[in-house]
Amino acid sequence: MPTALVTGGAIRVGAAISRALARAGYEVLIHARSSADAALALREELLQGGGQASVLRADLAHPEGPGQLARMVLDRAGPLALLVNNAAAYEHRSFEETSAAHLDAMLAVNVRAPFLLTQALLPALRAGGQGAVVNITDMAVSHAYTATHFFAHYLASKAALDQLTRAWALELGPSIRVNAVAPGPVAIGAETTEAQRDDMLRRVPLRREGSPEDIAEAVLFLAHSPYITGQTIRVDGGLSVA
Repeated sequence: MPTALVTGGAIRVGAAISRALARAGYEVLIHARSSADAALALREELLQGGGQASVLRADLAHPEGPGQLARMVLDRAGPLALLVNNAAAYEHRSFEETSAAHLDAMLAVNVRAPFLLTQALLPALRAGGQGAVVNITDMAVSHAYTATHFFAHYLASKAALDQLTRAWALELGPSIRVNAVAPGPVAIGAETTEAQRDDMLRRVPLRREGSPEDIAEAVLFLAHSPYITGQTIRVDGGLSVA
């Protein structure tokens, strides 16, 4: 049974990814920080459904967090088929009001953590023959739209992760494939007004909001596509080409 680690895998998009991987036959390592109760509940759900799952707790915002999580995975002494860098910091704040501390907090979770975690897990990703990494980025890093107002520091961090996807694909092949999924209007947050939401969805060719399950399906596709690396799939209902 292949093993997958999903950071931030207990709620929202992360939970959908964890469920999809369990259904596909993966043993799922569900990482959580503050959502421990949700992680344990999801683990029970997956076990009841015949899957295999464990919960690993670590604070990826802390300088030692990525290393702690990597050690927990490596201590399991088996190959890691898939790493999904899904955990993210997200904040609604104007550029004028964004301090160095706000920027550092965003970069810590969205760039430093996946960088150090992926680096530390290279031996486990290589151990099975060919491992895969899927980074969850954001389609707005290349196609700004209404809902991206007041997220400059967040978008800067996700743009860095998007660039790391291509850099890692070049450097880590052929033993490790690296791709990204870039959600568009999926699980739209409360900071988006109803008027902004309506305006956005009017411009989406599919005329609807996406679901966390849509992201999970894209992750599964990339996990099971042995000749795809260095690519970003935009799951946005066509908004990026509208």
